[in-house]
Amino acid sequence: MPPRPRLKPRKTAVQARSAVTVAAILEAAARILERRGLEGFNTNAVAETAGVSIGSLYQYFPGKDALVAALVEADARLFHAALAAAASEPGDLAGDVSRLVAVAAAHQMRRPRLARILDFEESRLALTGEAAVQRRAVAALVSGVLARHARLFPGLDPAEAAGDLAAMTRALVDEAVDRGETDSAAVRRRAERTALGYLLGPAARRRVGGRPVPNA
Repeated sequence: MPPRPRLKPRKTAVQARSAVTVAAILEAAARILERRGLEGFNTNAVAETAGVSIGSLYQYFPGKDALVAALVEADARLFHAALAAAASEPGDLAGDVSRLVAVAAAHQMRRPRLARILDFEESRLALTGEAAVQRRAVAALVSGVLARHARLFPGLDPAEAAGDLAAMTRALVDEAVDRGETDSAAVRRRAERTALGYLLGPAARRRVGGRPVPNA
């Protein structure tokens, strides 16, 4: 078995100047992944794009896998914060699903190629640190929202449904991006209908909580 790559940063940026350097390195890493994919991703390219020496990069990150792990963690924090804000305004099922799906779709479409690469790399690296904690928190948050409306879809486990909805939304957005779609609102509406159809079935999905489900 090959040795497991070091994924933790060598040191944490404490001073403002160090934080700026780390932020520049991570943004450079994101851009390299977007433009060149994993095949063109290496620490020399990241350092050059960030405008820092390779020695400066290695002060913080022991290798490219550590860079990817840091990007995954930052992405997970951003997604969890946005989803938590959306879930803090409880309403009927249609409203809750609309807000959660809007956040998920917007997050996946913000930098779609990077999002897909980070999804793959998170699985490959089998991250168990902050990224895993954030993902579990996201799952618990969505499950909690669905549990408030569980009477509307008896027989569905909210935790299982939360995982299914996340997978469906991600797949729908990725497919739309592959087709070259750029209308995020239209993609979001389709994802919303898909989510409600999964939860309620075709006979009940048109009206939820006394108001119509939005149409595309």
